[in-house]
Amino acid sequence: MEWYRLTINEVFEKLNANKSGLSTTERAERHQKYGSNVLSKEEEVSNLQKFLSHFNDLLIYVLIGSAVLKGISGDFIDMSIILLVVIINAIIGYVQEAKASDSLDSLTAMMSTKAVVLVDQEKKTVDAETLVPGDIVYLNAGDIIPADLRIAESYNLVVEEAILTGESTPVEKNSDAIQTQAELGDRINTVFSGTLVNSGSGKGIVISIGDETELGKINQHLKSVEETETPLIRKMKGLNKQIFYVLAILIVFLAIFSLLFRELTGEELLSAMIALAVSAVPEGLPAVLSLILSVGVTRMAKQKAIIKKMPAVETLGSMTVICSDKTGTLTKNEMTVVSVALADEVIEDDQTEPNSKQLNKVEEDGPLRKMIEAALYCNDTKLTYKKGQREIIGNPTEGALLDWANHMALVEEVHEVNKIPFDSSYKYMATLVDVDQQRFIYLKGAPDVLLAKTSHQFTQNGIKEINFSYWEENIRLQAQKGQRILAAAFKEVAKTKDTIIHDDLKDMVLTGLFGIMDPPKPEAIEAVSISNKAGISVKMITGDHQDTAIAIAQEIGIKNYTNAMTGHEIEQLSDEELVDVVMTHDVYARTTPEHKLRLVNAIQKNDQIVGMTGDGVNDAPALKQADIGIAMGIKGTQVTKDAADMVLADDNFATITSAVKEGRRVYENLKKTIYFSLPTAFAQGLLVVVSLLIDKPLPLTSVQILWLNMVTTITLSFALGFEPLEKDGMTIPPRDPKENILNRYAVIRIFYVSVLLAGLGFIVNNYLAENGSSIEVMQTTLITTIVFGQIFYMLNCRDIYDFPIDKSIFSNKILWGTILILLLLQSALIYLPFMHIVFDTAAIGLQYWGLALLSGIVVFVIVEVEKKIYRIIGKDKK
Repeated sequence: MEWYRLTINEVFEKLNANKSGLSTTERAERHQKYGSNVLSKEEEVSNLQKFLSHFNDLLIYVLIGSAVLKGISGDFIDMSIILLVVIINAIIGYVQEAKASDSLDSLTAMMSTKAVVLVDQEKKTVDAETLVPGDIVYLNAGDIIPADLRIAESYNLVVEEAILTGESTPVEKNSDAIQTQAELGDRINTVFSGTLVNSGSGKGIVISIGDETELGKINQHLKSVEETETPLIRKMKGLNKQIFYVLAILIVFLAIFSLLFRELTGEELLSAMIALAVSAVPEGLPAVLSLILSVGVTRMAKQKAIIKKMPAVETLGSMTVICSDKTGTLTKNEMTVVSVALADEVIEDDQTEPNSKQLNKVEEDGPLRKMIEAALYCNDTKLTYKKGQREIIGNPTEGALLDWANHMALVEEVHEVNKIPFDSSYKYMATLVDVDQQRFIYLKGAPDVLLAKTSHQFTQNGIKEINFSYWEENIRLQAQKGQRILAAAFKEVAKTKDTIIHDDLKDMVLTGLFGIMDPPKPEAIEAVSISNKAGISVKMITGDHQDTAIAIAQEIGIKNYTNAMTGHEIEQLSDEELVDVVMTHDVYARTTPEHKLRLVNAIQKNDQIVGMTGDGVNDAPALKQADIGIAMGIKGTQVTKDAADMVLADDNFATITSAVKEGRRVYENLKKTIYFSLPTAFAQGLLVVVSLLIDKPLPLTSVQILWLNMVTTITLSFALGFEPLEKDGMTIPPRDPKENILNRYAVIRIFYVSVLLAGLGFIVNNYLAENGSSIEVMQTTLITTIVFGQIFYMLNCRDIYDFPIDKSIFSNKILWGTILILLLLQSALIYLPFMHIVFDTAAIGLQYWGLALLSGIVVFVIVEVEKKIYRIIGKDKK
């Protein structure tokens, strides 16, 4: 129902109500029919369910099955260690799962708890949840509006709707019907649940409650948005499936092969299959990924970007589109004087800030001085400053004038005598003021109204006859820039005059025009430029007016700003049509929460990774739908913060580009980690496979393999998480979202390094066997050989394609620390007696260490030779 298009009498008729309010009986009947004025909630997932979800993975199933089989065979130590590994991975995932699920509760908290209602023709205070359609609700300054209301009476009623519409300027409300179709922000005869009465008073009739309100619709959108998987999670699941299928085929093949061609007991065959499963599954990889993401989270927090869900770090690095709200994100969310048009000049942008030249003009008592006086003395607003933040008590537009005037260091003896307060019916305010022994009328208001009341203008050469065409042209130019325009005028009167009436406001002297808007943040302009260079498209999606959106977009450097679309135009398009046009438009104005949600969906259907920023309740559904939702930490609502993946502690759009840089660094390091982890795991699997094929005893036990996968791999991989981003990391386009985490080159690298490590292991093993070494010494030396192979291969992986030894290697202190820690752990495995008991290892001499070290050097040299060849013949395929 388009309530805003109906007259008040028609609204009452539709709701079967009247101006006397409902009776107690009628309210009870309607409450039974319509229900309570509350937002519905979705079923919550228990903490136990969240924890158990981390076991829902194919490779985890393999490990759990291996542990069960070990238990059945009586090997409880191995079973316990395997299960411990599984549980540790689940705990890490559960603890790091920081995405909040209380955004719906935050929406409920925004609703008013009490309301003053006309019941049985008397005013009564009732619980807001008992409101029903047809109730008459009284509104006063400071009230949170308890439901969606159609205004019946308005007395200078001004409502702050930024959280819902995104428009920074409070809206003056009236009761007149609107004949044409109007967007949410243009429905000036309707007020919405959760918004704030800024000033004035009024009465409204309840037209919607609970989930039917605009706030309720946002609640429904939030509930309908499913949790999206990050690109990293999707790719890792795909990789896990590939590993699982290869492993399953291998196990089936080797089981059949062993039964047909090898004389193995059931226990020996089972032990071999478990060893293969444990070796080929990179158990340490999930923990390593969590650790590296955690490092990224910590680094981002230092840069004022608070990550709530770790995979979001990597998502930032792959982001291709940033959809940004305007108010409070790209702009300061503070109405500011950005231009002052005088009869002789126009002062614009940063020139509005005081400088010595302008302060001299103030002292000269010229037009600029009169503009300052009008801003100061024809003003009902108060300003305070807390922790460097401006706080306005009153109207934000008047607050902007006051803030500008306060910077001009004007000191005068002033006394207010009388005034005419602002009223929307005549669109101006006038004051009678004594200034330095003279009495003046100051007038401030809508420019078209003031031009009709002026006959002269104030120039540097005194008062002259007004040039209407000059002022009309200035009004047009300022309006094109998205500025809200106020005119100022004055005239001197006799000292005996002590009151003013409307008839006194004629033959005024026009002083100038104020251009007021919510200006862009300087750092946002730079950040948009950086984003453009990094191949990231920036789109503005705002509830503000089209002209304002275009002006801001042009100023901050957003592309395709001239063909801005409005919410009404979006509504005319089907979802399929929107998908086709969304990438060719970068500015969207007068949008509702539903529009923002549709736009994010449409961009995602173009195979883009979407980041969405915002601070208002109207942004929450789109933030939750986006691949990475980004909320403002200072001015953002709790609902928005709860729905987001990342919160900007400084409300600075530029922080996003810093986070993107960190995200790209994290992804590159994760990629290096995978290049490193998989060959070392597969090498151990090859040791098992080849041993079965050539009828040799298994070279390592399951527990020894777990030591390599969980201890050595995690320790060394952690160092890769601290590698810096490459120099061109922020000047290249985002990677293709469809790109596999392992390309053809990666598969080749993983294959030959796996064979290399396994081959070196067999060579060392055979050498020791020929020299009569015990099984324990052979296994211990083999473990040490693989450890050194991992150490040197980790150095290879510092740079996937280029030579890894440069000056940056010395700046990564973590790298040297992890190598030292690993050597200490390996020494403990070799020389501590209780480790011998758990892992079946033995003490070895320096010659065995020498064999392991030599093997590691061989790995490093061969991989670097391969990389050199690749750079010569195939780097174009990178």
